[in-house]
Amino acid sequence: MVRAAALLFQERGYAATSFQDVIARSGAPRGSIYHHFPGGKEELAIEALRWYSERTTALMRQKTQEGTAIEAVAGFLAVSREALRKSDFRAGCPVAGVALDLAGGDDALHAAVAAAFEDWRRVLAAAFERDGATPAKARRLAAFVYAALEGALMLARAQRDLRPMDDVAAELLDHLESKS
Repeated sequence: MVRAAALLFQERGYAATSFQDVIARSGAPRGSIYHHFPGGKEELAIEALRWYSERTTALMRQKTQEGTAIEAVAGFLAVSREALRKSDFRAGCPVAGVALDLAGGDDALHAAVAAAFEDWRRVLAAAFERDGATPAKARRLAAFVYAALEGALMLARAQRDLRPMDDVAAELLDHLESKS
């Protein structure tokens, strides 16, 4: 159910995903979703974001340990591009999908979104620091990378074309290489 919710948030966002959608996608019995998530859709969303964030953080840690921060960014961009292509431009970032749908009273959900982005930023910033950037510069570069990636995903999905991903990846990597 958690995985199904994350995948649905990638495709539809938070507001357009219902418990019924999660049940249909996961194949879980209707009663089990209410049993496991008595806090409702928000509780399920928090768990789905946590699951997705942990997987993404692990991938980024692996990529940053295998090479430089710039190589990790290139690898992550390639993985994101391929996921978008394979999904026929339906799969964006579920964290961004939920972030775009947040309302004023969604404090716990807001915290889960912020924590996911912060975990990813922290992993990448540590890699930039390891490669010689100051802590402040590493923090800014990591924020820049994620903002560029999320923007590229939105543009590519809207245009149903990989060119925005490719263009942003090329410019982002050129920028990062010129700063190292």
